[in-house]
Amino acid sequence: MSENAAIDFHHPYQPYDVQLEFMRTVYNVLEKGNGQVGILESPTGTGKSLSLICAALTWLRNQKRCRYEASFDTTASGMAGEPQWMVEAALRRKREELARRWEERERALDRVRMREKELEARGGSSRESQRGANKRVRVDEEGKRSRSKGEVDEEREFLVDDWGAGEDGTDDGLGPLSKETRALLEKVGLGGSRRKEEVDGEVEDEIKIYYTSRTHSQLTQFISELRRPAFPPSIPADMVSSKGGDEEKPATEAVKQLPLSSRQKLCINPSVARLGSLSAINDRCTELQQSKAKEKCPFMPNAENLKQTHEFRDTALATLPDIEDLHRIGKELQVCPYYASRTAIPGAEVITLPYPLLLQKSARDALGIKLEGNVVVIDEAHNIMDAVANVHAAEIRLSELRRARQMLGVYVKWFGKRLKGENRVMVAQVGKVIESLSECLNGLLGAKGDQGIVDSSILLKARGADQINLYQLIKYIQESKLAYKVESYVSHAEEQESSSSGTVDKPARPTPVLHTLVSFMTALTNLSIEGRIFHEKLAGTPPDIKLSYLLLSPTHAFSSIALAARAIILAGGTMSPFEDYKMHLFPTLPPDRITTLSCGHVIPSSNLFAWTLASTKPIPPDNNNATATVDSFEFSFQKRSDRSMIRQLGLVLLNICSVVPDGVVVFFPSYGYLDEVVTAWQTADTPGQPALWDRLGAKKALFRETKSGGSTSEELLQQYSAAILSPPPPPPSQRSNRGGAVLLSVVGGRLSEGINFSDRLGRCVVVVGLPYPNIHSPDWKARLEYIESTVMSRLQQQEEQEQHQNNNNNNNSDDNDAQAQASPQQQAKQAAREFYENACMRAVNQSIGRAIRHRADYAAVVLVDRRFGTERIRGKLPGWITAGMVEGGERKGLQGLMGGLSLFFKGKGA
Repeated sequence: MSENAAIDFHHPYQPYDVQLEFMRTVYNVLEKGNGQVGILESPTGTGKSLSLICAALTWLRNQKRCRYEASFDTTASGMAGEPQWMVEAALRRKREELARRWEERERALDRVRMREKELEARGGSSRESQRGANKRVRVDEEGKRSRSKGEVDEEREFLVDDWGAGEDGTDDGLGPLSKETRALLEKVGLGGSRRKEEVDGEVEDEIKIYYTSRTHSQLTQFISELRRPAFPPSIPADMVSSKGGDEEKPATEAVKQLPLSSRQKLCINPSVARLGSLSAINDRCTELQQSKAKEKCPFMPNAENLKQTHEFRDTALATLPDIEDLHRIGKELQVCPYYASRTAIPGAEVITLPYPLLLQKSARDALGIKLEGNVVVIDEAHNIMDAVANVHAAEIRLSELRRARQMLGVYVKWFGKRLKGENRVMVAQVGKVIESLSECLNGLLGAKGDQGIVDSSILLKARGADQINLYQLIKYIQESKLAYKVESYVSHAEEQESSSSGTVDKPARPTPVLHTLVSFMTALTNLSIEGRIFHEKLAGTPPDIKLSYLLLSPTHAFSSIALAARAIILAGGTMSPFEDYKMHLFPTLPPDRITTLSCGHVIPSSNLFAWTLASTKPIPPDNNNATATVDSFEFSFQKRSDRSMIRQLGLVLLNICSVVPDGVVVFFPSYGYLDEVVTAWQTADTPGQPALWDRLGAKKALFRETKSGGSTSEELLQQYSAAILSPPPPPPSQRSNRGGAVLLSVVGGRLSEGINFSDRLGRCVVVVGLPYPNIHSPDWKARLEYIESTVMSRLQQQEEQEQHQNNNNNNNSDDNDAQAQASPQQQAKQAAREFYENACMRAVNQSIGRAIRHRADYAAVVLVDRRFGTERIRGKLPGWITAGMVEGGERKGLQGLMGGLSLFFKGKGA
């Protein structure tokens, strides 16, 4: 379809121009396919999620109809040379068969929807009481019986079984399950060998949109938006028949959406779900499926509950469920939602899942996710590079290693003589790894410096641990469930000891430190030039220290997604600046396969007032760079403690509070600097005169965010909101006191992302300084060194290739342009500086985006630092902010700002 062709995106409302531009861009990226990437920015409040849905689903339905038509062309071309009547008959039969299957599926899903509505109208489903009560009693009774068989039998479950390389040598994402369990799972459509056509008349595996976001709450919000639009059927219109009689053909087809999540969110087996930690739940779940397990999970899909499994599948595809709904459906049908949801994957059009399940290949394989030929949409993608690093991060503390050694000692003391040869060797190797890491950390604890980089070669140097095959040891721990068995036994032993001593309180379940150890060992095996290990001393008594593995670059980890998907959409409210995504997620992708878009806001231009305050006094015209005045605001690390500048900042805020009604949110570069500023404002400049803090408090109620302790984010936001919304707004005549509240927050803090300061809660957002990360910290040093080295390597390779090409072409001409270019060293340093600066600006842009959340909203944005006036920094602000920036405002000082603010809010009748 032509990019200029009119497309009906089936938007439930009349879309704004910026929404149409956004939807066209998404559609064109998906239509081109072939690994296309779209990096799209649409400010919060512009209906980004709904626009994503309308564009992606419109494309998907069009694509499905095209595939139907293409299949008929293929059939016709395959019958070349046959009589025309035979070709037409074959095509007619194929159309009728495809239409019949589509209609049967839609009717079945319609029946499920009607049943769910009837159950909801009656006040809830009775299926759980009908089907589940007896089974739950049986599960509970079996548990009680197994616990009453005596201490020897009870403790036998904690002993690791004989270890081998797996029961059938296969790896299909289902873990070490028995052959019987595998066969049953494959029968209901699970596992790596799933057939293309499902049992019970399911259609072939279809094109899918994998939609991911940061949290389950954001995914739930997306699903609620998915319920708004209606889309035409996925088969050609001439294939859709009427329902009978004089009824019209169905004009729409409901979207099939499936949420995926971890066992921790979906497990309905009480004895497993109560374990709490994800790693323990995973281990116990897979243990219950092994052929040697004495008890099986009664909720696992099998031959006995095949009907319920198919009912689960149909209900999931019919009702646009979220994770809570999926858990409820599984509980009502008494079938495991985690495994049963796999049966719905082939028929789903949209699959929602949180970041970690998409970003880890092992998680995708376990869930049966196939990205090839499908579309990936990553929402809230401004932090995708951090998310990639987080899912591959691992850390362990000395205190955890000590606890792990103690737990292993308790386990070996009781079971040591019963462990057979291979188990005994492997358990001893785990002990050696723990002792070697502990010895290393003990040495670092006594060394100078609180943090730094650790040479990975010294971590396993002691106790002969460097001779251990970590890959084999990790495999042993995972397949034998050693971590789960040790931690479960220790918990059991502590409960027995507590019971025998008459203690009333039940001891807390031990922290899964052995699972933490396995995660860190896995990170050690993945070490490459893209990763580093750091140590950091921790305050407390006794002192503690931790090791952390940090992924320096997401390039390699993200490549499995970038290379597999048909197209990838990165979307967010504040994606600027774009260059980092291109360089670090898609470094080898040609520029013509990357599309970027920064949408404007849906608000009219009169609803935004943006200003750069470089100085309290006007800057003379002859000062070209606006840096030479004594009164300039520059909150760099070297200058920001200047007492005079801190006082001037307080006076600026005092003036702003005199003009701005309701809520003012101020973002500082760090918690430490916020504390420093508040302390200075609370100290009176002149004895007997009120301090700046008191003068601010007389204008508006004051609230501040703290790094730890005090109110939670929700409590603080509630108190701030109440101070603004509870009292009636003061009349316009009372200009001396505008009422409301001031919230002092931190860029990158708890209130800088995911919080809406809409309408009266955020009439003005003030950003103080540029929140650059600590460039002297070990992790940032390592990041920047890595970027410099990789850019240098790439540039040197390019130079060698160009030189080789020039030699082949006998090109002896003077290359003046090359001489004028920056050297590879300079370009590498520049690339590192860009990455460092972009990280700062992404955090600033997120904070700015907290205000103006819908079309009728209005707010002022004041950037207090002369560097915001430079072309370099201003170019990294979102387009809608720079469009609303008052031209030349950075030269007009405080007086100019106050005049502009007064006119802006008078124009709003405030």
